[in-house]
Amino acid sequence: MAIRPLPIAKYSTLTLNQKWFVLMGISAVFFMLMIVSGHAERAWQAYLINFLFFSAIAQGALLFSTLMHTVKAQWSRPIARIADAFAAFFPLSMILFFFLFFGYSHVFPWLGEDLHGKEIWLNLPFLFFRDMIGMGILYGCGMAYLYYRLYFRLKTRPSTQALASLLQAHWRRHPPDEDAFNRRQTRWAILYMLAFALVLSLLGYDLVMAADPHWFSTLFGAYSFVKAIYIGFGALIMVCAAMHLHPDLPVAFQENQFHDLGKLFFAFCLVWADFFYAQFVVIWYGNIPEETVYIIERTMRWPWGGLAWLIFIICFIGPFLILINRDIKTRPKAMIAICGAVLAGIWLEHYLLLGPAFHGHHMPFFWAEAMLAPGFLGLLGWAICGYFYQFPERLPLISGKER
Repeated sequence: MAIRPLPIAKYSTLTLNQKWFVLMGISAVFFMLMIVSGHAERAWQAYLINFLFFSAIAQGALLFSTLMHTVKAQWSRPIARIADAFAAFFPLSMILFFFLFFGYSHVFPWLGEDLHGKEIWLNLPFLFFRDMIGMGILYGCGMAYLYYRLYFRLKTRPSTQALASLLQAHWRRHPPDEDAFNRRQTRWAILYMLAFALVLSLLGYDLVMAADPHWFSTLFGAYSFVKAIYIGFGALIMVCAAMHLHPDLPVAFQENQFHDLGKLFFAFCLVWADFFYAQFVVIWYGNIPEETVYIIERTMRWPWGGLAWLIFIICFIGPFLILINRDIKTRPKAMIAICGAVLAGIWLEHYLLLGPAFHGHHMPFFWAEAMLAPGFLGLLGWAICGYFYQFPERLPLISGKER
């Protein structure tokens, strides 16, 4: 595949970045207004929901690249280059998690409650310490994987010669060998996938499930990382389709690549629904009051029950019926609409899981959460554009022969 530097700077720095900064500015102003107007609890609760959602998108999208590299899927190489860009959000995600500490009194409803022996696990210093360590390991594996993906680019680019000079002694002792670096890249890819499952399970337990500290589910961790894969793949499809359709970007993907990526997205639609059903049916069949109260409140009682059905229709029934059709998976505009609807549904699902713990039986309209979402979207978009501005040669330019 012939790759040449593309004039992406004018798109990322002049037009797209302006839009991202506008989105970030609007959400930042709105967040501060909520704080000073006495609605700090809504502000921080909306912050937590959007942090979980957009971090999961970046984590799940990079998983595509690590997975495809590990199994050596040749068809996915151009798409994996796009997936790599989502790792640029990782440092921002760490900073966003650090700022969550300032709103701890609003996002952890179990503070001050009798936890019946769970105080050893549910205490703020230990929670933030273990989650920071976990995210550091996850993001460290992801960035190490990305480093080996870009190794030879870093060595020769003028903008990274300072970094290269720091490693010259190491390179003299161990001359760069592409096969050896591919093996190291594979090791980091596998480590990232392992950390992905473990750390996202931990975050699901600590930041979502613990909001109702007297309820637990051993399947909740797996449900959390499967959901992240689902929305990560959906966001990746949207970015690839948008680049494919952009009239000023010489980027294109083959029809069969969209079809294969659509099949993966469809598969995780089924996996997400299966985990949702498996968790629900076991609790329903066991009929233990300590377990059923969580499910009943979110799926059977008004108003949360209506929202749960809406989410199930948007995230499973609709995509299932539509994506059975093969041709739909090959149409970029249609896939943008479908994946966008799924991402909106999973965003609502985060609100559904945390909302009853924050608001009880009353479901306020999610205006606060919706006003902060553009800011997080702007951060994610800015990170992706910044990555391609630094490494424009990573954009997949498909040659005429490959079309």
